Amino acid sequence: MIAAQRISGALGAEISGVDLSRPLSKADLAEVRRLWLEHLVVFFRDQELDGKRYMAFARQFGEPVEYPMVKGIEGFPKIIEVKKLEHERIPFGGIWHTDTAYLDRPPMASMLLAREIPPFGGDTLFANMYLAFESLSPGLKKLLEGLRAVNSSTKADASMTREDAIKISGKEIKKYSAEHPVVRTHPETGRKALYVNSGHTLRFAGWTEEESAPLLKFLFDIQIKPEFTCRFAWRPGSIALWDNRCAQHNPVNDYHGYRRVMHRITLAGDVPA
Repeated sequence: MIAAQRISGALGAEISGVDLSRPLSKADLAEVRRLWLEHLVVFFRDQELDGKRYMAFARQFGEPVEYPMVKGIEGFPKIIEVKKLEHERIPFGGIWHTDTAYLDRPPMASMLLAREIPPFGGDTLFANMYLAFESLSPGLKKLLEGLRAVNSSTKADASMTREDAIKISGKEIKKYSAEHPVVRTHPETGRKALYVNSGHTLRFAGWTEEESAPLLKFLFDIQIKPEFTCRFAWRPGSIALWDNRCAQHNPVNDYHGYRRVMHRITLAGDVPA
């Protein structure tokens, strides 16, 4: 029996009664997707998955794609290792963001499987972009719905959150840039969400970075208000599956001196509208 327990008032639910090492029935898969669309991010505990079974679940849910800058693990090019080692101080993706918003077709979803967890810390925060947009005044909503934003991989490079992973990945370091609507309509739910993020958004299209900065800062601050967020504490075998079209995430960097190793799969998306 599939059940879901909410972990905050804003978003996030822990799903029980599911063994992801086996193919889900059509009914169970439909129920997991319904819960995911409702809660934006869902979590599963104690999943015994090797690379083959992890990929099999991902394929049931969407189309796995290669990450643009980091080489996949041995035998599974569409699974990347997200790790911070004992001597490292900066985590991979350690900033509030939506995954690869600098692509013309950003991913629909990402899933993360915990392999090695520090004895404390290393949680991940998630934020609800529907609520962020809905909290704005009618006048600001109207302004934002007429704007597009320029998103660039160079901003993420500047933050150095992926520096070590890119150095050892063996992949060519390319620069990516894409324009997307500031307010995105979710293709499955029809709800509107703020679609800018501090990790990738440089400016509004037709505006300079200097002109854009004050309004973007205001939006970035709104997006991560505590009442719009949830926090997930990992255990080995835990999985998070989040909707990149309406949620942001940020790994908490509070476990220096310890190792944290995760395996991530990215699922193909469509052109934001």
